[in-house]
Amino acid sequence: MSSVSAADSVSFAIQRTRNFLFRPFRWGTYLKLGLVALITEGIGGNSHFNHSHSSSHGAHVYQHGPDFDALKNIKPEWVVAIAAGVLLVMLISIVIFYLITRLRFAFFNCLVRNTTKLGPGWRLYSSEAARFFWLNVVVGIFSFLLVILIALPFAAGFWRAFHSMASGGQPDWAMVIALAVPLIPIVFVLMLAAFAVDILLRDFMLPHYALDNASAGEAFARVWTSVKAEKLQFFVYALFRIILPIIAAIGVFVVLLIPGLFVAGAIGAIEYSLHSVFSGSLGATFVVGVIFQVFFGVVAFGLALLAGICVGGPLSTGIREYALIFYGGRYAALGNLLYPPAAAPMMESPGD
Repeated sequence: MSSVSAADSVSFAIQRTRNFLFRPFRWGTYLKLGLVALITEGIGGNSHFNHSHSSSHGAHVYQHGPDFDALKNIKPEWVVAIAAGVLLVMLISIVIFYLITRLRFAFFNCLVRNTTKLGPGWRLYSSEAARFFWLNVVVGIFSFLLVILIALPFAAGFWRAFHSMASGGQPDWAMVIALAVPLIPIVFVLMLAAFAVDILLRDFMLPHYALDNASAGEAFARVWTSVKAEKLQFFVYALFRIILPIIAAIGVFVVLLIPGLFVAGAIGAIEYSLHSVFSGSLGATFVVGVIFQVFFGVVAFGLALLAGICVGGPLSTGIREYALIFYGGRYAALGNLLYPPAAAPMMESPGD
């Protein structure tokens, strides 16, 4: 496979995504692969917080200040229970992240070998995925320590602003703003660094782990050699990796806004009508009302999940195909799997 520029890789990624998901098209396979793409790319994994609850709680804190005396009265068994809960959540998170890493390798195998079966890649790359998982854990720990070191100079100032509220006083907003403003560019730089590290690991080093069984040092050295040889192309690629998903998400939002509002409004109207009809009912009638409301709630969730997979699946697959096409032109083992030498002439007509 010959080297392809960051811009030209877009058309090849679209072509491969279309062939992979829609030729031939089977609903079950499409939904399975779309869900896997969403999970592995993380597009559907954003957490949503209840801002209204946070705002009301925050208003209470600002009025009365933090209750330090209440913290002193926490029973030891509650402290143990909270600590155990935190450890359990951390353990579950680590297990989930490991499974997602294994799934990324399985999906990688699907894309490079043009197969819809996840099992072969799941089994084939078990040891490579485990080593890549621990690499990510180490990188995550160092990143966390780096953030703590950067935050330490600001911690004392924020603590003083927080401590001024202990007796019910208002926070020193001038101090808070003075501390927060210098953090804005620092947070921006940290976000860019995190994005760059994610590209380095998932887009460039992961293929070396899978295909070469390379160590972290070997994979990084090979990637760094390619980056030094084509600094501009890799920079453009990084920009495209930021911009293209945003443009695609905006386009999908505009297209689906009216249909989405119509469906959401219809389901909301049904739920409201059911709640009004069965409001104040007792006994069996109340149970029937609850069953109907739960049923339509499940239907609404299923429709939302289906829409997310149908829309986000191709976008997520396209992102991964884009990464593979771009780096495949600079890594022969990957490029020969994507476009075997006998099929190389196909690359001359990505629009076919």
